[in-house]
Amino acid sequence: MFHDPKHHIKIYQGDCLEILAAIPENCVDMIFADPPYFLSNGGITCHAGKMVSVNKGEWDRSLGPDANHEFNRAWLAACQRVLKPHGTIWVSGTSHVIHSVGFAMQQLGMKLLNDITWVKPNPPPNLSCRYFTHATETIIWAAKNSKSKHTFNYQMMREMAGGKQMKSTWQIAVPGRAEKRLGRHPAQKPLALLERIIMAASNPRDLVLDPFAGSGTTAIASLRNGRAALAVEFSFEFAWLGVRRAVAELAAVVFRATGSANSLDAVLPFMDRSDPQISPNRMPPLTKLVQRECRFYFIGSACREVIYSTEAPTLDDAWRAFHQCSRSSESVFTVIKTETEIYLAQ
Repeated sequence: MFHDPKHHIKIYQGDCLEILAAIPENCVDMIFADPPYFLSNGGITCHAGKMVSVNKGEWDRSLGPDANHEFNRAWLAACQRVLKPHGTIWVSGTSHVIHSVGFAMQQLGMKLLNDITWVKPNPPPNLSCRYFTHATETIIWAAKNSKSKHTFNYQMMREMAGGKQMKSTWQIAVPGRAEKRLGRHPAQKPLALLERIIMAASNPRDLVLDPFAGSGTTAIASLRNGRAALAVEFSFEFAWLGVRRAVAELAAVVFRATGSANSLDAVLPFMDRSDPQISPNRMPPLTKLVQRECRFYFIGSACREVIYSTEAPTLDDAWRAFHQCSRSSESVFTVIKTETEIYLAQ
């Protein structure tokens, strides 16, 4: 679905077992996997103060302990095949799946290195009041086999822990609004968690694989830390969300607007019209629209610069104009649309 050769990022949509089978063996430096937890059983949980269903989709529905374990063995074996001899894999999960994952790793001859406890500072309450509040997830870190000499950036982790050895208990907040502004995934992991994992167990330019990519967090964390990324996601909807996040990470637009006046007039207070909280509907009354512009900027794949821009009412009109320009033969990485409206008091 997406390939950025400049930053070595690929996002595939499809079955991870089929795609992993097509990847050469011994080519991946590190894997992070967030497999189905098999939690979608008709239960309830609390989200944003409301009672909601825990059903995430058919992909998260349990098929029974034996079938679930065979599935875990299958995808772990596929990951083990593509790992380099000294590569490692990180797998997250709750009690519903993590014990099966750990046992499957042992059956496959992997070397268990650590189990990390991810502590969520503000977990949702348990509505039934019959259990302790679920405030943690476990992440198992394992090497390909007993002979692996795994990468561990000990000094970096020590510095992040304030000069002390980093413990296996990590307190990291769940993703906030900024990480979900382009869309939501029900099992989305925070960027801070993935960045710590990637920095701990890989080096710049290493290849990081995520067979259950979800919203693409692993790919984004890899990009931010100079690693190559290969992400696989079964759902078209979530794979497309990962593509949008990757493009947004690679192409940013910053708007600034200022008001000024000459010495004869009263000084106008500064107002940033790019603030999403400020819209025409919330402006003071008696305003007049004096200028409106919709412009499209075409960013080239090879040069990563604006190769063409045009004012047009729709994206289709902009593409038609691009196909008639002198640089229409160049490959386009993305198109950025800006809308500008200027209001003045009457």
